[in-house]
Amino acid sequence: MWRAAAVRTLRGARSGAGALRAASGAAAAQLRRRLESELEDIRGAGTWKSERVIASRQGPHLRLADGGAGIINFCANNYLGLSSHPEVIRAAVEALEKFGAGLSSVRFICGTQSIHKDLEEKIARFHQREDAILYASCFDANAGIFEALLTPEDAVLSDELNHASIIDGIRLCKANKYRYRHMDMQDLEAKLKEAQKHRLRLVATDGAFSMDGDIAPLREICQLAQKYDALVFIDECHATGFLGPNGRGTDELLGVMDKVTIINSTLGKALGGAAGHPGVPCPILSPPSAGGYTTGPKPLIDLLRQRSRPYLFSNSLPPAVVGCASKALDLLMESNAIAQSMAAKTQRFRSKMTAAGFTISGKDHPICPVMLGDARLASVMAEDMLNRGIYVIGFSYPVVPKGKARIRVQISAVHSDEDIDRCVEAFTQVGRKHGALP
Repeated sequence: MWRAAAVRTLRGARSGAGALRAASGAAAAQLRRRLESELEDIRGAGTWKSERVIASRQGPHLRLADGGAGIINFCANNYLGLSSHPEVIRAAVEALEKFGAGLSSVRFICGTQSIHKDLEEKIARFHQREDAILYASCFDANAGIFEALLTPEDAVLSDELNHASIIDGIRLCKANKYRYRHMDMQDLEAKLKEAQKHRLRLVATDGAFSMDGDIAPLREICQLAQKYDALVFIDECHATGFLGPNGRGTDELLGVMDKVTIINSTLGKALGGAAGHPGVPCPILSPPSAGGYTTGPKPLIDLLRQRSRPYLFSNSLPPAVVGCASKALDLLMESNAIAQSMAAKTQRFRSKMTAAGFTISGKDHPICPVMLGDARLASVMAEDMLNRGIYVIGFSYPVVPKGKARIRVQISAVHSDEDIDRCVEAFTQVGRKHGALP
C-alpha cells in the first residue's frame, strides 16, 4: 500500500513540475512577444542604437572589425589623446606586472594597495582639495554621494539636464528634491528660496553638459549658493583635464575653485580613457571596473568610506587602470600644452561647421553637437558619414529630448587639422544629400 502511495506522490510531483514548466514557458513566451514588440517600436522610430566593434586601440584613427580601415574617430571622450599615449600604456603595464590584474576584494577588506592611496592623494592635489576617494566608475560615485550625505532634513537642487547618473543618485537619497530649469538662474534662485526651510541645501550640476556642450554658469550658481547658504556639487566628467588654464575643470575655468565644495569626475575620458560613463576601453585590458572619484573636504571623504554603498560593495580598481590614470595626471600637471592644442582644434571645427550652415550647440567645448532635430535624419546621416570614413554617432530620445536629435562630434587634441577639415567636408556633402543643408 505504501508503495502505491509513493508512486502516486511521485506521479503528482512530476505532473506538478510539468505544469510549472508549462506556466513558466507561457510566461517566457509572453515576455518575448512584449520585448520584441518594444524593440520593433524602437527600430520603427529610427532610434535603434547599434554598436560598432573596434578592432584597434582607441585613437583618432580606427579600424573596425568588419573592415573600414582608416576611419577617423570623432565620437570618443578621448579629449587629450591619452588613451594610447605611450607613457600611459607603459605605466599600465608596469602596474599590471607589479601589482597584478586585480584585488578580488572590496577596499576595506583586502582591496587597497599603495597605488590606490597614491592616486587619491594625486587627485586631491590636482583639484586642490583636501582628500579624494576612488570608485569603480563616476556613475558609482554619483550613486554613492547623495544617499550618504543627505537626509530627509536636507534638500538637493538639480539642473534638469544633469547626467543620468546624477539623477539616479538623487533618486536613491531621501532628501527633498528640487529640479530647476537648465542653467536658469532665476528658477534656481526661486527653488533656493523655497528650500530655505531645510537644514542643508546642495546645488548639483554638471560642469559641462555632455549632450549639449554647454558649460554651467558656475559663477552665478556659487553667488546664489553663498546668498542662500547652500553648497555646490559639480560633475566634471567632461571637463577634467582640459577646461581651465591648467585643465582642472570648470571651476578653474570660471574662477570659483574655492567656492565649489564637492567634485565628482572620471578616469575614463581625458585621463587616459581607463573607463567611465560612457568610457572607452583601457589600452591594456578591458576591466570589469572603471574609474571615478569624489574629491572635497576630508570629513566628507571619510564619511563616504564608511557609508557609500557603491564604494563599500564594489571591488577596488584594477592596478592597470590606476596606473593609466596616475600617469595621465602626471602629464597634465607637468604641462598644459595638450589642452591648449585641443582648444584651438575645437574652435577650428566649430567655426567651419557654422560657416557651412550647421547649428552647433554649446560654446568653446570639444563636445560639438550638430543639431538636426529629427531622429531618423541623425541616424541616417551618421551612417552615411561612416561610409565616407568619418565615425560619428547620432543621438536621439531617450538619450536627448524628443525633437532634439543631433550628431555629437567630439574633438581630440590628437586630431590633425586635415582630420577636422575632412570631417567638415563630409558633413557638408551628407547634409546636402539628406536636406539638412540647402
